[in-house]
Amino acid sequence: MKVHALLLLALTLAWPCSAAATDYSVRPELSRLAFHGTYQGATFNGRFKQWTADISYDPADLAHSKFDVVVTLASAGTGDHDQDNALPGPSFFDVLNHPTAHFVSTGFHHEGNLVIADGQLTLRGVTRPVSLGVVFRQQSAHSATLDVAGHLKRLDFGVGSGEYADTSVIGDVVRITAHLQLAAK
Repeated sequence: MKVHALLLLALTLAWPCSAAATDYSVRPELSRLAFHGTYQGATFNGRFKQWTADISYDPADLAHSKFDVVVTLASAGTGDHDQDNALPGPSFFDVLNHPTAHFVSTGFHHEGNLVIADGQLTLRGVTRPVSLGVVFRQQSAHSATLDVAGHLKRLDFGVGSGEYADTSVIGDVVRITAHLQLAAK
């Protein structure tokens, strides 16, 4: 009976000390969310200037880690006047009806040495699974960097519809990358 009482006491004392992922705020001035695609066989690069990210992460405790990212689609820019004018329109992001994209992680797993964040991306009212490779580097007790990368098919979300659905002109596969400078909350 005494052993059971000691075991129960030990478990009760350990419960509040359960591991939890660290909550981070993103330092936007040092961070970047980008996309990369092809147009007429040439690579183009773009970025989103407005987005928010709620990040809780611990590489040793992936079960309690989570990403929640909201992107303002009208903030997309490529540096090309024609592309930048077309992206917010109804054939591409359709920002009047769908002003944001939203990625929420559903879990994390290892593929070899790489951590994969599985999640759901909602873009233009379409929700589909997307997986992102994750590289986390602890800089100090209060700061870290987080790099993520993955691919999606734009046509799965209706991006580039109508005459722009021709994948020989605009490639279907779009690479998403992010470099986040994080500060522990």
